Amino acid sequence: MPVRLTDADYARAEQMLAPYRARLIPDAAVVPQWSADGSPFRYRSGTRHVLVDPATGSRRDAFDHERLAAALSEVSGHAVVADDLPLTSVEFEVPDREPDVVRFSAFDTGWEWSDRAGTCTPVEDEGPPVGPGEIASPDREWVAFRRDGDVWVRSRDGRQEFALTDDAEPHWDYGGFPEAATKVKLPLLGMGSLLLAGWSPDSTRLITHRIDQRELPEQVLVEAAPKGGERPVAHRVRYPMPGDEAQATMTWHILDVGTRRNVTASGGPEVLTSPYPLSRRWWTGKNGDAVHVLHQSRDGRTLQLRRLDPGTGSMTTLITETARTRVDPSPYLHVPPLLRVLDSGEILWWSQRDGWGHLYRYAAGGELLGRVTGGQWLVRRVLWVDQDRRQVWFLACGLHADPYIRQICRVDLDGGGFVRITDDDLDHDALAPPLGGYLLDRASTVDVAPRARVLGGDGEVLVELEDPDTAALEAAGWTPPERFRTTAADGRTPIYGLLWRPHGFDPARRYPVVDHVYPGPNIHRASPAFGDLFTGEPEALAALGFAVVALDGRGTPGRSQAFLDHSYGDLGMAAALDDHVAAIRELGRRHPWLDTDRVGITGHSGGGFFTARALLTHPEFFSVGVAQAGPHDFSIYLPFWVEQNHGEITESTRPKLVNTPHTGNLRGKLLLIDGELDDNVLPHHSMRLVDALIDADADADADVDVDMLVIPGVEHNFTGRFHYVTRRTWDYLVRHLHGTEPPAYSLAPFPKMPDWAVNPSD
Repeated sequence: MPVRLTDADYARAEQMLAPYRARLIPDAAVVPQWSADGSPFRYRSGTRHVLVDPATGSRRDAFDHERLAAALSEVSGHAVVADDLPLTSVEFEVPDREPDVVRFSAFDTGWEWSDRAGTCTPVEDEGPPVGPGEIASPDREWVAFRRDGDVWVRSRDGRQEFALTDDAEPHWDYGGFPEAATKVKLPLLGMGSLLLAGWSPDSTRLITHRIDQRELPEQVLVEAAPKGGERPVAHRVRYPMPGDEAQATMTWHILDVGTRRNVTASGGPEVLTSPYPLSRRWWTGKNGDAVHVLHQSRDGRTLQLRRLDPGTGSMTTLITETARTRVDPSPYLHVPPLLRVLDSGEILWWSQRDGWGHLYRYAAGGELLGRVTGGQWLVRRVLWVDQDRRQVWFLACGLHADPYIRQICRVDLDGGGFVRITDDDLDHDALAPPLGGYLLDRASTVDVAPRARVLGGDGEVLVELEDPDTAALEAAGWTPPERFRTTAADGRTPIYGLLWRPHGFDPARRYPVVDHVYPGPNIHRASPAFGDLFTGEPEALAALGFAVVALDGRGTPGRSQAFLDHSYGDLGMAAALDDHVAAIRELGRRHPWLDTDRVGITGHSGGGFFTARALLTHPEFFSVGVAQAGPHDFSIYLPFWVEQNHGEITESTRPKLVNTPHTGNLRGKLLLIDGELDDNVLPHHSMRLVDALIDADADADADVDVDMLVIPGVEHNFTGRFHYVTRRTWDYLVRHLHGTEPPAYSLAPFPKMPDWAVNPSD
């Protein structure tokens, strides 16, 4: 008998989504705000602001919430309660103020609170605040920002303001982003002219870049329904594609605030196919004696560390590493490079040259001194380097039976003295302050919320912070997923994933399966931790009566270089799709309640490509799919993604990048959802796929039908209307997997996403 869902089922599913889940476990994410000297730090626990001093082992309120609420109520004329303080832009350690003073914004006004005196006063005559996309200098005397493509600075008191560059031209400007994936998106998100730059430690200079996009081809996106009701608007975006000779180029620039001198780095323009290289530069030395810059070749196969002299602009190459496939500076694309330049000039360098991600030590001039770590496991993150004791703390994967579980380790810089600080079944998402000295450990499993503690260098507990309770989440219907291991389609490689049981699980019933996917070579999908980038979406589908699977097949990161390279040259990852089929079939043999004759699939971006690919190449297995913002033709996508993860596009390799050659195989139900103003994955991808499906329909023996939904006025992430996209995704899966009409339930626009959902752990 078909399952009939009600408004109550949809409402329960809605509560599983990330912004609502965060309310049910408000203390599950400790996001530190480090102090200037690195010793105490602050964080939010639910509605409270907490101050932690590892040196004394203390944890207390960062200020008197009750007194502040009373004072703010009186001076603002708005009723305020201590457990719901409306504070934004909270600033501790205010210059020229006592340590107890806190600044914040509330009710469109800046305020200053003295915890000792118990006074709350409006902030006046302090100059304009540091706005979004602006950068305050380390001494807080200057603020750098962009205006009309040039870099400007102003004093914090607002009395001085002047340009550091004055020769910007249209499409040849300073401190910005490449237009592809940003030009339309950033204004839609309320972000203006963001500046990418880095202050020197002594606050006298900035390093930034100048991007030349003058010769690039344009793509056009049409905004059909502008908010003001005027006629449609054409948005033009400079968007080169894989294989194009014309690509953006960039040069590095050192800008001196005192002399207003603009020093251009030597060596000429470099090809720029993504924004990631723009943040891969670091001032080194106490006052900024040099800048170290990472340079990656267009094909991604060569990585170089260069030293830039900020006074002359001369550039010296220190380290060069090449490989058959990509040479990466970290395990994941979104993670900062695992690179450290020590006060001695020595360099810690992360490399997969032996097949695993490990640390190597180089001399200041680039000579290899030796390896620091080794073995069939990898370094995930460098936490803290104690240069006096010549030791480095880091997170490692592969030391546990589950290769994705992170453990805290320590090793001497000469490679000796390796110690596992943690050795348990918890995933340790640890951090350290910029100056080191201790570790903030956030340890969890898929069913245990993150227990946060401050650890010393030997793993001793200095301060207990949070031990969240999942009772409220469980009362809303949540049950944790099962972490499973199975075998890839090759019959020998172990792969890992998560399985969520439907709410109200009855082992005597049979449940349809939904594969919730993101298969890219840039991030793994099925984390062993309590939460990740996708948290809430599979839980919501489980609340709708589906069994949900998430899996990391071959070709994804976090393990060996060979495991990742399975997708190189085959970005379509047909073999990884085979891993999904093999895994779900194996799970069906283990669990008779899984109905593997009713398998759906859904995903966003790369997951959207994978969803369509599944229905088109495995029509005998996948019967329903919802593909959100899918790049169905990678040959017209962002050049770096294809050129660095796939390699050269040839006549023989292009079909691996494109879904259209397989359209004649479609037998199931496929819904394509795209944002009208997506300047990342252009909506043209889905239009090409629909066009090919129409052609295939004329030649096929059976109907080749597709459904399509274009969301007006939104970008790649459907911001502002993702609630509608989510509901339509649910409805489609309910209608075609459960075989029943969904209820007439509308999701409300989503509240602000929690920090852990916006900035996922690496």
